[in-house]
Amino acid sequence: MTIVGAITSLEQWLDRHQWRAWEPHDGLNTPLRRLAGNNRTLLLALKQIVLRSPWNLRPLLGIRAATSPEARGFFARGYLRLYAALGDERFRLRAVEMLDRLHEDAERGYSGACWGNKFDYITRFFYLPAGTPIVVWTAHNAHAYVDAYEQLGDRKYLDIARSAAEFILRDLPRHHENGTECISYVPIGDHPVHNANVLGASLLARVGKITGEEELIATAKRAIAYTAAHQRSDGSWWYGEAENLRWVDNFHTGYVLESMQIYRDASGDHYFDESLRRGFEYYEKTFFEDDGMPRYFSDKAFPADIQCAAQSIETLRMFDRVEHARRVAEWTLENLRDRDGYFYFRRHKRLVSRTPLLHWGQATMFSALAGLLENQEVPS
Repeated sequence: MTIVGAITSLEQWLDRHQWRAWEPHDGLNTPLRRLAGNNRTLLLALKQIVLRSPWNLRPLLGIRAATSPEARGFFARGYLRLYAALGDERFRLRAVEMLDRLHEDAERGYSGACWGNKFDYITRFFYLPAGTPIVVWTAHNAHAYVDAYEQLGDRKYLDIARSAAEFILRDLPRHHENGTECISYVPIGDHPVHNANVLGASLLARVGKITGEEELIATAKRAIAYTAAHQRSDGSWWYGEAENLRWVDNFHTGYVLESMQIYRDASGDHYFDESLRRGFEYYEKTFFEDDGMPRYFSDKAFPADIQCAAQSIETLRMFDRVEHARRVAEWTLENLRDRDGYFYFRRHKRLVSRTPLLHWGQATMFSALAGLLENQEVPS
């Protein structure tokens, strides 16, 4: 299966399914959630059962396949990459369509453009009602608009990205520590998480470079400094510094590295180069098997997760490890792709979770594979 062939068959699958699928954390969308009331333990258990089952329980539980704004952002980036690599006008039109619909999906009532889940979301550290914006989706989506501005030259895309920067600056609390700042995951309370923090910073730096606003780059530097200061001795980062957030995984580490690199490229600031070097060395030696399989956690091989595969391709490409990215892509096409064209959720040691997830898998792999076509070293 070639990269172009995989992208084409995935696009055909998405067209057949009206660009709808599920998400890993949508378990509270079931009508049965009313039986749990407001019991946090029961709600979390319900979400985890749906998430961790190797079988797709969602249709049985009345959870409908749906579209999502975070998926549209990745699809838009993928189409922009396809347009850059192949020059087909259809890809430009599809990117514009995705970006227009994504803007319509933005949450209202905040200082700028922002996006959240369209379902109630619960984790071990907070409960977010549907529509609560988060910095992770906001940064990812806004990067798509910066891509569009740089590639297509339409000022409206920069204006939307600048609006998202305003949300980050004005609506998200910041945790202050020794002259550094950590941008909160959400506007509800102060929730410092490393990948969310630096994703927000990466957008501020990228927009600030274009607009010439030093405030944006200065805020980004303080946020990058927070995460750099908390790098562990082996080069890794915890997901977060709270006691219940101390794990190390593939794709969140990839977010940190990619965001720090974007900050450096946008700002021209090389102060964090050593932190970045140690972090990438840890990442590349820790999260991959010899055959290209991406590991989810730092301390065990399985599960092999489609989000880890997609982000691995992105991160390895960004750090000029194109051949390594190609090996990950080849392993993924062989082991996490259905003959119908879509990508599976996870491969466990003995079972495969074949659930088609929209953002988590289809959209991120679409964008990652399209990115590989920009590298001439990788055959299409």
